[in-house]
Amino acid sequence: MAVVHRTTMTPGKLELLASWLPTQSWYQGPGAGSAPQPARVGGFRLDDPQGEVGIEFMAVSDRAGDRPITYHVPLTYRGAPLDGAEHALIGTSEHGVLGRRWIYDGTHDPVLVERLYALVRGEAEPQAQSESDTPDPSVTGWSAGTGHPGPVAVLGVSDGPETTDVLVQTAGGKLTLGVQRVLRPAPAQEDTGERQPLGHVTAEWTLPDGTRARGRYAVVRA
Repeated sequence: MAVVHRTTMTPGKLELLASWLPTQSWYQGPGAGSAPQPARVGGFRLDDPQGEVGIEFMAVSDRAGDRPITYHVPLTYRGAPLDGAEHALIGTSEHGVLGRRWIYDGTHDPVLVERLYALVRGEAEPQAQSESDTPDPSVTGWSAGTGHPGPVAVLGVSDGPETTDVLVQTAGGKLTLGVQRVLRPAPAQEDTGERQPLGHVTAEWTLPDGTRARGRYAVVRA
């Protein structure tokens, strides 16, 4: 299982996100002149079976505007640049133990995408965000039984106003992993009249008033 080091990162992850978030199509914060004020409010990790890539699903609350908005930012941490992913680089940071780390928007990283699909199918165990070797049972993956185990290939990534859709090729055909960028508590996602997804990942985060919310971080669609 992945080790969470008690050390520093310079610049810090939230510092990098403060510059990166306003460049994203799904960012709903204030316009020019008001920088984001991201604060970590939840999330979890997944292990890379090869032990090379750090994988984190981070929930951050931005209170820069008139109302707080919680964003979901999947991140990968690598010890070298990911070929062909320059457009997905959030930034580099000096890790107090591991040295320089390249930090990517994980929706463009095939290792994170494969592990997220495995989590939906119950083939990956979610880990606590800030503790080593500690499973997080509050994070749940659910599958309707469709799809196939095994590796997936990323065919394309597209951003929308509140989601990022990752088109993947599986052994059983093409599927879309919809990564929820603007997190909303579960009741806001129920009874929408839309076709039910083939699977989803549900987890928690902390609201501005200190209470806990729960909702979908990602869904699988045909």
